[in-house]
Amino acid sequence: MIDVRAMCAIGQRGQLGLNGRLPWEGNTDPLYVEDVTRFFAETQGHVLIAGPKTIEAVPDFAHKDRTIAVIRSHEDPRAVLARYPGRRIFVGGGIAVWNVYAPFIQQWDITRLPYDGEADRWFDPAWLVGRGRD
Repeated sequence: MIDVRAMCAIGQRGQLGLNGRLPWEGNTDPLYVEDVTRFFAETQGHVLIAGPKTIEAVPDFAHKDRTIAVIRSHEDPRAVLARYPGRRIFVGGGIAVWNVYAPFIQQWDITRLPYDGEADRWFDPAWLVGRGRD
């Protein structure tokens, strides 16, 4: 059986993004740093697939100890996931990717951060039950 997961952080009201970035990007508060550290620890040794903007934000060190691949929302998710038999696959954002991959994600690991500011991208609860948007 394939093991497909997603890890993400959201703000207090479900905020995910602002102007193509995480709204809290660069915040050095220990809660934010801990979240990023945990993400890289949990995905270490596994596969991380995500849209181009998300993969572009992955630091160089992370490319050494996990398989990282850019995916596009128009690709057949079954074919993409089949490239990694027997591996744990983490599906990173963005929204277009999660809209397509939600039916395949078996486990969501969501951290709610204390951010309560602006956003232009929001977490969609429908993803949790495997429904993306058409």
